[in-house]
Amino acid sequence: MQVQVVSPERVLWSGDAERVITRVEGDGDIAFLSGHAPFMGQLGVGVTEILQEGDEVVRVAVHGGFVEVSEDRVSLLSDQAELATAIDVARAQAAKEEARSLLDEHDHEEVRLALAKAETRLRAAGAEGTD
Repeated sequence: MQVQVVSPERVLWSGDAERVITRVEGDGDIAFLSGHAPFMGQLGVGVTEILQEGDEVVRVAVHGGFVEVSEDRVSLLSDQAELATAIDVARAQAAKEEARSLLDEHDHEEVRLALAKAETRLRAAGAEGTD
């Protein structure tokens, strides 16, 4: 199936894949395989995994947007997304620490979202155990 990950700035990734797993708001993670029924949903904050032919996995930190599936095509239109290979782990770790510190002082939705985004970036980059 054809997969495309698009952010407001550009097409982040496009190619053929065997499977896509992504986070959908309110429903958790969902997997799409070739021949999946038409689907449209709101993306949550999470890591999207695209399994390419040959077992190579492309990981993307996704922070909202929409996913559409139709006619063996999966389109992820994200408000903000980053390929795992482009994530600055040190910067994401600093953002996580700052959000945790702010959360200790003020429990606001904005701060919880900032923490979730930083943790998602670290998971996508394979650095989730970094503290």
